[in-house]
Amino acid sequence: MRKLVELIGMAGLALGLQLAMVGAMVGNARAAQDQLVMGMVLEPPHLDPTAGAAAAIREVGYANIFEGLTRIDRSGTVQPALARSWTISDDGLTYTFELADGVTFHNGVPLLAEHVVFSFERAMAEDSVNAQKGLFEPIASVEAPDDSTVVVTLQRPTGHFLFNLGWGDMVIVEPGSADTNKNEPVGTGPFRFVRWVKGDRVEIERNPDYWGEAPALATATFKFIPDPAAATAAMLAGDIDAFANFPAPEALIQFEADPRFVVVIGSTEGETILAINNAKPPLDDIRVRRALAHAIDRQAIIDGAMMGYGTPIGSHFAPHNPAYVDLTGTYPYDPEAAKALLAEAGAENLELTLKLPPPSYARRGGEIIQAQLAAVGVEAEIIPMEWAQWLEQVFTGKDYDLTIVSHTEPMDIGIYARPDYYFQYQSEAFNEVMDKLAAETDEAERAALLGEAQEILAEDSVNVFLFQLAKHGVWKAGIEGLWHDSPIPSNDLTEVHWTE
Repeated sequence: MRKLVELIGMAGLALGLQLAMVGAMVGNARAAQDQLVMGMVLEPPHLDPTAGAAAAIREVGYANIFEGLTRIDRSGTVQPALARSWTISDDGLTYTFELADGVTFHNGVPLLAEHVVFSFERAMAEDSVNAQKGLFEPIASVEAPDDSTVVVTLQRPTGHFLFNLGWGDMVIVEPGSADTNKNEPVGTGPFRFVRWVKGDRVEIERNPDYWGEAPALATATFKFIPDPAAATAAMLAGDIDAFANFPAPEALIQFEADPRFVVVIGSTEGETILAINNAKPPLDDIRVRRALAHAIDRQAIIDGAMMGYGTPIGSHFAPHNPAYVDLTGTYPYDPEAAKALLAEAGAENLELTLKLPPPSYARRGGEIIQAQLAAVGVEAEIIPMEWAQWLEQVFTGKDYDLTIVSHTEPMDIGIYARPDYYFQYQSEAFNEVMDKLAAETDEAERAALLGEAQEILAEDSVNVFLFQLAKHGVWKAGIEGLWHDSPIPSNDLTEVHWTE
C-alpha cells in the first residue's frame, strides 16, 4: 500500500512537472510574439558593413541597423530609403536626392546631408577599407547644398547606380560613431544594437525613435550555429525560431513533414566556386587551371554536398539574371582530359592545399572535390578553418592554393578586375569590358558586355565555377515577412511578424 501511495505521488509529481512545462511553453510562446531568434551559420568578424566583405555583417545589419539612400527589397527592386525621392539630369550625370524628414541616428544625432557627404568621401578616400570601394569609383563629387539635399555628380553615366546605392557597403554613418561601428554599430534603422556576445549571438531591439514605420518585432537575436547537426537540433527543440539560410539540406525533408515548420527553397546571388590562387605556381599556368576544371563533376557535388539543391554554373554569374550565359559546357567533367593537361604542364602528382571555411557547402563539398582531384593525380590537403581565420589568411593574406566559398554579393562580376583581389587574376581584356560596362546605360548593350565578361572568365578558367547556392529557409509556422530569396545578403526583419 505504501508503495502504491509512493507511485501515485511520483505520478502526480511527474504530471505536475509536465503541466508546469506546458505552462512555461505556452508562456514562452506568448512572450515570443514580438521576439525572434534567427539562426546564422557564420558569425560576422565585426558589425560595420562599410569596412568588411563578409556577408554575415550585412545579414545582421542591413535594413535592420543601417540604411542607405536607397534599399533593395525582397524582389531585388530599388526602393527609397533615407532618400525619399530623387531626380536625374538629362545627361545621367547628376543625381539630386531629397532626404527623409525626422531621421536620427541611434545616438540621437539628426541626419543631415553633410553625413551623406562624409560617408561617401570616407569610402572614396585613399585609405578607405570599404570592401566595395569600386561602387564609389564613378562618383566625381558629393555636395550638400542644404541640410536635406544631396547632389551626387558622376564622372560618366553609370548603369544601376541607384541599385549600387542600396548595397550594404554604401550605408550612411554618423561621423562621431564611424570609428566604433565595428563593435557598437550606430545607424538610422528600425532596430538598434543592444549587445554582442562574441562566439554566441548579437541582440538588437526596436528603435523607439525610428523615422519610418515601426517594426512588429520588439527584439531579435542572431544566434550563430555553424554546425549543421546542431542547427537541426536547435530548430527541432524550439531554441531557434528561424534559419533563413539553413545549413543542413539533408534535414529539409524532415522539416517539410513537420507541421510546426515552413520550408522555403529560394534563390541567392551566391556563386559557389573552387577559388584558385592564380598568381601561385603552378596554378598560374592556364593548363593546370583547366585541368582542375575538367576534374570536377559539379552535379556530383550538388547531389552529394547539397542534396541536389543548386544550379551548375560555368562562370561567375547568377543563372536567374537575364544576362546569364550558360558556359557549363566549356570544361565538361573529363578526368582523362585533366590528366593530359597536367602532363602537358609538367604538373603530374601535384600537391595543393584546400583551405575550407565553416559553411557546410565548403566542408562537405571539399571532401568530394578532394576525391575527384585525387582521381586525376592531384593531392589536395584539406585544412579546415574558422571564418575569421579564413578571412585573414585566404581573403586578405592570399595564403592559399585552393578554397571553396560562395560569393553572395549581387552583380559582383567586377571583382575580377581588382588587381589585389584574392584570386590574383590579371586580364587586360576583362578590364576593358568592365570599363565599357561601367559607362554603358543601354540594357541590351550591358547584357552583351556581361556575356562577354562571363566568357572571358570561363575561357581563362580563373576559378572552377561550381553552382549557384540555393536559399534553404526553415522557420516556425506562424512567422511571416522573411525573405524567400536573397537578392542581396540580408536578414531583413523590418516586415517580420507572428500570425499565431
